[in-house]
Amino acid sequence: MNEQHVDITTADGSMSTFTCWPDGDGNGDGPYPVIVFYMDAPAVREELYDMARRKAEAGYYVILPDLFYRFGIIRFPFRDANTRVIWGACMANLSNAQVMDDTRALLDFLKDEPAAKDGPMASIGYCMSGRFVTAAAATYPDVFVANASLYGVGIVTSKDDSAHFGVPDITGEMYYAFAETDGTVPDYVIPTLKSRLEEHGTDHVLEVFPGTEHGFSFPSRDVYNEAAAEKAHAHFMDMCARRLGD
Repeated sequence: MNEQHVDITTADGSMSTFTCWPDGDGNGDGPYPVIVFYMDAPAVREELYDMARRKAEAGYYVILPDLFYRFGIIRFPFRDANTRVIWGACMANLSNAQVMDDTRALLDFLKDEPAAKDGPMASIGYCMSGRFVTAAAATYPDVFVANASLYGVGIVTSKDDSAHFGVPDITGEMYYAFAETDGTVPDYVIPTLKSRLEEHGTDHVLEVFPGTEHGFSFPSRDVYNEAAAEKAHAHFMDMCARRLGD
């Protein structure tokens, strides 16, 4: 596995970014189709690097930006009520527009990456990044053709920039996987999002996993649900294979 940490220049500073891609297969080291991996709220950590590596092993160039770079170097060695205060404040002060600017910087960086293949890309986001995946699919519809949100937060809000308003601009395939029990997703979110997707004929799958809670994809958490996590992972990787293949 090839890995590197790079600092990508954005309009607001320098964004620390982790990238990984497979070793060469005898025919050269890539290029590989790109997956943009938007982090969850507890910040960049080894757990996310491992998830990126798993995706890369399937034959992809995975790029994981630190979306909290505007607030400094935010790292949490553990999770508790105190750390939640910090990442909650970061989430609340990070706009869709800012992350779309960051995404443009990522795309510019990728143009000069020899291991990253030109052409359509995929995106995936967990927790707070469900809204960013949705916004990216709408903002860059010619780029992001396979997109997945895992128990996404903030996809439907009352704000003028709510990500679900961009659904009419999405031309790629969307996958929304929600937990059955999730205090971060108000009751109106799923029906509103589903109605919007159906109204505009968006190619999508939206499913709610019975018996799951927010965070079910992370093996280190008490709420980990292996069956749901593996099904969601397989669905996304199938999307990538279908949409990003030669």
